Amino acid sequence: MIETNGVKLRRSQLATPGSDPEMISKAPSSGADEAFLDLEDSVAPNEKVAARENVIEGLIDGDWSETLPCFRMNGVKTEWWYDDIIEVVGQAGEYVDTIMVPMVHGPRTVHTVENLLAQVEVNNDLPVGEIGLQTQIESAEGMNNVVEIAKASERIESLVFGPGDYTASVGAAGLTIGSGDGYPGHYWHYQLARIAHAAKAEGLQVMDGPFAEIEDTEGFRDSCRYASMVGCDGKWAIHPSQIEPANEVFAPSETEAEKARRIVEEYERATAEGRGAVSVDGEMVDEATNKMAQNIVAQAEQADLY
Repeated sequence: MIETNGVKLRRSQLATPGSDPEMISKAPSSGADEAFLDLEDSVAPNEKVAARENVIEGLIDGDWSETLPCFRMNGVKTEWWYDDIIEVVGQAGEYVDTIMVPMVHGPRTVHTVENLLAQVEVNNDLPVGEIGLQTQIESAEGMNNVVEIAKASERIESLVFGPGDYTASVGAAGLTIGSGDGYPGHYWHYQLARIAHAAKAEGLQVMDGPFAEIEDTEGFRDSCRYASMVGCDGKWAIHPSQIEPANEVFAPSETEAEKARRIVEEYERATAEGRGAVSVDGEMVDEATNKMAQNIVAQAEQADLY
């Protein structure tokens, strides 16, 4: 299921190199909620132009009925971004759900992309505003401006944390993207919480970035759990083996889903009887608990748990 009540399911975002036609062809049937066909970091400079054609063909030829189709453009300070939008949207715009915009340091980057995108939509008879944006926060400047970025455009659907470039931006120790071995706590707690606050205030989703240690399955699960606990809706999968754990962690368990539904039902019954609180499984439930339970019910419905 891609969308429930207007909310898109993005528990897993499969990173798919635009330079690899075989991987692109497999992305729609990977089991990921969303796949982004990448024209940025995973593509060498001398392959950028050819990769565009791969992405266009993949968007047009793929069966995207069960997976959200996205492509990641190159940053606006590069020589490729302009043609990324003109060519990919111009030829395959009707198949594009969102564009992931890297290196968003402030709202001006969003406005620059949005202005060109609107012109391309008009010139190709596409509905203006239908293609969404996902903005990557991956620098100290972007983190400082995250509130303004979240408000920059009605096209924005999610904020995406980029731990690799962010690490380089602030000069943090480490060479493994997404890992924080030896750190006393969740390595990216502050950053993800800051992004989540800005995003949720605007009704946006939050996506955690990559975890590079592909063979460390438990480490990846922990990273997903930590991200979920601070408000993230999903996480990148840089290998197909990471899709299933992400889908599991960013959805309630069947036990949680059933309890949440009972809480909502019991609280609704209590308020109808004029009571402001009720006990469910020995726990006091009030309006705040009810709101938490409603969130879990919505997530469970998206994940087809009911």
